[in-house]
Amino acid sequence: MIRELSKKQSKIEDIVSSFEVLSSKLSYLQESIDILEEESGDLFLNDLRNEIKDLREDLESLEIHYLLSGEMDKNNAILTIHPGAGGIESQDWAQMLMRMYLKWAERQKFNTQVVDLQMGEEAGIKSATITVSGPYAYGYLKSEAGVHRLVRISPFDANKRRHTSFAAVLVYPEVEDDVEIEIRDDDIKMDTFRSSGAGGQHVNKTSSAIRLTHLPTGIVVSCQNERSQHKNRALALKILKARLYDFKLREQERKMEDFIGDKKGIAWGNQIRSYILQPYRIVKDHRTNIEAGNVEAVMDGYIDEFIKAYLKRK
Repeated sequence: MIRELSKKQSKIEDIVSSFEVLSSKLSYLQESIDILEEESGDLFLNDLRNEIKDLREDLESLEIHYLLSGEMDKNNAILTIHPGAGGIESQDWAQMLMRMYLKWAERQKFNTQVVDLQMGEEAGIKSATITVSGPYAYGYLKSEAGVHRLVRISPFDANKRRHTSFAAVLVYPEVEDDVEIEIRDDDIKMDTFRSSGAGGQHVNKTSSAIRLTHLPTGIVVSCQNERSQHKNRALALKILKARLYDFKLREQERKMEDFIGDKKGIAWGNQIRSYILQPYRIVKDHRTNIEAGNVEAVMDGYIDEFIKAYLKRK
């Protein structure tokens, strides 16, 4: 209880501190505007414009942090990507999405780790699990959970036909150690296998990769990033804990549906965003109606516009 109150107090203090800094900047700008009325004041005009631009960005950042008020929003995130039906087409699309999120995280100066990666036989990926570590990583990335749809001329089709591909993105908060999620040893089945990814001869010659199956729920997680079997198991347990926390929340939501009615679930065809490369080029978020014409920038990780619009809508 005391720990929780301390966290809330710290969050409020951060908001107040940020507001005081912005208030100080605003006072400085008001004084600078007075200078413009003096002789040769126009020399400061460009500097003033830059200051106003910076203040606007700081205000928007403070607004976003205020919106990130969920219990787990401040936590690190665990992101998984799965291709839909369609074989190589969807697997390639899943890999494109993985690159997009890694680029976004790099721009945010977040740390990322690809803890499990299953490559496709010809191209793309069959699945990927990535940990994203940084302030409010989950709060930002939770907006990306759902089905993503790609329409393009397939590079794998000799007849150059247009294809539609789907990939599902799931996002979980990394659960802190003080959150009680009971995982009994008897409920876990552990399998070891050789890593299928990069990592050198040691990784590929020893069964250091770990797969954990939580028997009561059927949840399966795997980790093959580390050389040490012990480290892979510890990381797999952390991911399993996050999955079980998410499972617990969804179970509570299902119970509430008796009172509030059914909600539309995430399923193939219920895409949250479409990335159209043919016959025109546009990315559209179907929840907020935000559109971006620069598809290349979006695929390079410039997705902040979509994230902010989603948070403001929520």
